[in-house]
Amino acid sequence: MTAIPQGRIRRAVLRGALCAVAVAAGTGLTGCSGDDPDAGTNGVGKLPPAQIQARTRTAAESAGAVHLSGNVVSNGRTYRLDMRLKSDGGTGSVTAQGVAFGLLRVGEKLYLKADAAFWNHADDDGKSDSGAAGKLDGKYVKVPQGDPSYQRFSGFTDKKVLLDGLLTLHGALATDGHHEASGVRTIRLTGGDGTGGALDVSLEGAPYPLRLERAGGAGTLSFSEWNKDFPLTEPAKDETVDYGKQLPTS
Repeated sequence: MTAIPQGRIRRAVLRGALCAVAVAAGTGLTGCSGDDPDAGTNGVGKLPPAQIQARTRTAAESAGAVHLSGNVVSNGRTYRLDMRLKSDGGTGSVTAQGVAFGLLRVGEKLYLKADAAFWNHADDDGKSDSGAAGKLDGKYVKVPQGDPSYQRFSGFTDKKVLLDGLLTLHGALATDGHHEASGVRTIRLTGGDGTGGALDVSLEGAPYPLRLERAGGAGTLSFSEWNKDFPLTEPAKDETVDYGKQLPTS
């Protein structure tokens, strides 16, 4: 076994003693782990903002799955999302204007699940189509790809589309200190001094995005369960309704 030089041992002991004194005295000492917020992290906190953004995008894109939850404001509407996503589809729920509905996409096949109140609508004579609503209540309704709803709803189940749109900060990038999200140490990225959004990036393990505050108060989202796989299968035939080429107006 190779002997450790006595000089190295003495320097290590002295360094440890100096750090202990600095902590006890409340003074800073460069190189002491207690003063380094990046000690024991993945190191991205020491990188320039543009490199942090690049690293977190790469980590998010390469992850097999993610759980996304929170609020998104778009076109004057607030959507509450609770979605699990991966490359070939996603599943979860969306709430808009107090009405909740479930979404499931497996490959190119998109299904929407809601109660009768969601489907119940008034026709031109002011009469509600309660018959159709009753048939669709609690069923997985296959959304035709040619229906306008397909493009609108499928975006909520598309990992790449959602992350590409959500993880963009607007304005000049900067870091805004070390923080914490769900018990995990983070480095915060901001765009335009915070007006362009703020993103907390994990300092533990892979540099995944963990929390996003969108620009202009357009919602706050949390990202969790990165790379945690989940089942994604089409619903049983007796749970499914194929309404044809176009969904009823909701």
